[in-house]
Amino acid sequence: MNLRFDNFEIKPIHNGDAWKLCDFMVANQDRLKRFFPKTLAQNLTPTLSQLFVDKKVKQFNNKEEFLFTIKQSESRELAGVVYIKELNWNIKQGEFAYCIGYPFEGKNITSKAVKCLSELAFTQLHLNTLQIIVHKDNIGSVKVAENTNFKWIKTLKNEFTPNGEKPLDMELYELHNET
Repeated sequence: MNLRFDNFEIKPIHNGDAWKLCDFMVANQDRLKRFFPKTLAQNLTPTLSQLFVDKKVKQFNNKEEFLFTIKQSESRELAGVVYIKELNWNIKQGEFAYCIGYPFEGKNITSKAVKCLSELAFTQLHLNTLQIIVHKDNIGSVKVAENTNFKWIKTLKNEFTPNGEKPLDMELYELHNET
C-alpha cells in the first residue's frame, strides 16, 4: 500500500512514526487545535504519540480506521496525515480527514494525496462513497474537496463543536465510485 506522487510517499501509519508524528503535531498545533483537538491532545508527547500510533496501527489492521502519513521521499519529513475514518462497511462509505504541515501548505500536496487515496479506497477497500466534511471558512480544505472532484451535497447543521465554541455548520462533499 505504498503510493507515490511528485517527491512524496503515502504509507499506512506504522510503529516507527510516533516521534515524527509528535513533532508534526506540536509544530502545527495552532492549525490543528480547532478541527483536530483529539488527535492533537493524543500526540503532545512522544509517549502519548507512541500509544496513539499503536492504537492506529491496530485500527488499520482491523479495518476500523485508516491513518496514512505523507512524507517527503528524500528527507523523510512528515508533511501531513490523512485519515479514512467513519467507515460503514454495510453501505461501503468512509470519510476523509486530513492536515498538512505549515511548510507544505498551498502546494497541492493534500489534494494529490486525497486523489491517490480515493483511488485506493475504491479499488482496494471497495468503498463506494467517500465524504469530506469541512467548515466553509477552511478555504484550503474546501479547495481539496473541489480539486479532487468531490461534489457539494449539503450543509450539515451544528455538525461539529470545536473546544470552547458553539456548534458549527459544516459542508458535506461526496465522491462516488463510478466503476
